[in-house]
Amino acid sequence: MGGTCSFPSIHLPGEPPVDGRLPVVGFCLVEEFCVRHSSWVSRRKLIAAGVVLAAVAGGLVVQSTGSSAQADETALQTELNKLLNDTRYVGSQVELVVRDAGTGEVLYNRNGGSRLMPASNTKLFTSAAAMGVLGPDFKFHTDVLATAPVRNGKLRGDLYLKGYGDPTTLEEDYVGLAKKLKTAGVTRVDGNLVADDSYFDRNRLGDGWSGDDESSYYSAQISALTLAPNKEYDTGTVIVETLPGAAVGDAVKSTLVPGNGVLQVINTATTSAAGSPTNALVAEREHGKNIIRISGTYPLGGIKKTQWVTVWEPQLYAADVFRRALAAEGIKVTGKIKDATTPLASARVLATDESMPLSQILTPFMKLSNNMHAEHLVKTMGAVKKSQPTWAAGLGVVNEYVKTKGVDTATIRLSDGSGLSRKVNVTGDAITNLLLSIQQEPWFQTWYNALPVAGNAERFVGGTLATRMANTPAANNLRAKTGSLTGATALGGFVTDKDGRKLVFSMMSNNYMISPRSVEDAVGVLLASWSEKAPPAAVAPSSKRSGAESTCATEIEWVKAC
Repeated sequence: MGGTCSFPSIHLPGEPPVDGRLPVVGFCLVEEFCVRHSSWVSRRKLIAAGVVLAAVAGGLVVQSTGSSAQADETALQTELNKLLNDTRYVGSQVELVVRDAGTGEVLYNRNGGSRLMPASNTKLFTSAAAMGVLGPDFKFHTDVLATAPVRNGKLRGDLYLKGYGDPTTLEEDYVGLAKKLKTAGVTRVDGNLVADDSYFDRNRLGDGWSGDDESSYYSAQISALTLAPNKEYDTGTVIVETLPGAAVGDAVKSTLVPGNGVLQVINTATTSAAGSPTNALVAEREHGKNIIRISGTYPLGGIKKTQWVTVWEPQLYAADVFRRALAAEGIKVTGKIKDATTPLASARVLATDESMPLSQILTPFMKLSNNMHAEHLVKTMGAVKKSQPTWAAGLGVVNEYVKTKGVDTATIRLSDGSGLSRKVNVTGDAITNLLLSIQQEPWFQTWYNALPVAGNAERFVGGTLATRMANTPAANNLRAKTGSLTGATALGGFVTDKDGRKLVFSMMSNNYMISPRSVEDAVGVLLASWSEKAPPAAVAPSSKRSGAESTCATEIEWVKAC
């Protein structure tokens, strides 16, 4: 036999790297590799590195599995290996890195240099960069401007509503702007209401976002002028509220929140018998249109059902809500809503609305894993630091920042700020390097407090971890960012063990058929339970396994996601 034998590159501490390709004479074996390259790496070191063989058609693959069961393996490594040897990982990938948060010492590393899809663990990079680049006191704003004079209460020209990327603007904020305009003496606009979202580029959806997610609240269009329907701040969406009719067969009643004239509802849903399924009612927006179709059935006597649906061209939606607020204040706009750019050189500001500071935005952003907040921050970083309000520029800023925090950006790929893109690839080493480094930042405690807290049922405390690891040593201890896509789950953050030692960890699992979420939780509980003085009994993952993956392409830990 001739040619070469391929295997993953091996780089042991104090040894030159081996590039992963060897000449083949007869059979290619690790034993032969040890003999031929004894000046580089001994057989003992190769075994200690946790290298094992797996026979495959056409040759042998060398695969790192973390520490193998041997004399120099720590008790913690042994228990973590038991958890990660779960059969759900056959044919799939898992990596886990655990480090001492104080010293950086690596306590466990299985495949920490491998690139996997992190899902919403991407937000660890985005949020840290935003705090470091924009600062905790950064505020978004929305302006009302005019170029024409106001005489006797009448604006003789167009009124401009210009957004600067605020993902937390509510209907009440547009009402506030209308009140400010009234206070300024404006009673009539003899012109159009111009919706201006030119602060961001017009690339509405992220790289690689799935087309069948277009109507789903977690995949809303990114616009610098937009609107969230309530204080969970899912910007670019509208709430569809539905109630059953008075009798079986009657049409289901529907309401949009906030009320607006941009979205049209076509309701064919009917009332079903009491006790029938409540999940048979669907509200979806048609592709490329602001038409929401409500279909299916809803049981008689059912409570109000709430669904979030995205809006096509959110700047027009925001302007319509603002126009209604103006009308409620007695300010009539004689023209139409137009989509255009404000001539800033000749415009003057009549009213301004400011968002809460970034330090406060972090709570709904991280606790509830808000994808849109991540993307607004990315484009804003591009606008502020590079005068380019694009994903490419903003992600460049994120990469530049995390590189200063010890992340090898040559080994990762960020395709969006939220992790909704399946093109995002990062490593556990990169995540733990970031987590270790930002502990020194003056804003770290604020950022840390924004992470979901395991087992805490309060929505804006536990967030996406509210129901996980409850009533265990991890509850109200482990703080971490969750992540979930079909075939991908991740958890990365901090936990304090039983000895009082703070740990950082990153766990990612990809391409499984049965969700290993319970293994993820078991790892968290084990780390929280761990004591070097008295190691706890083995922690086992829940035996309850769900074979069906949720069709939701984002966080599935809390009720609204599905």
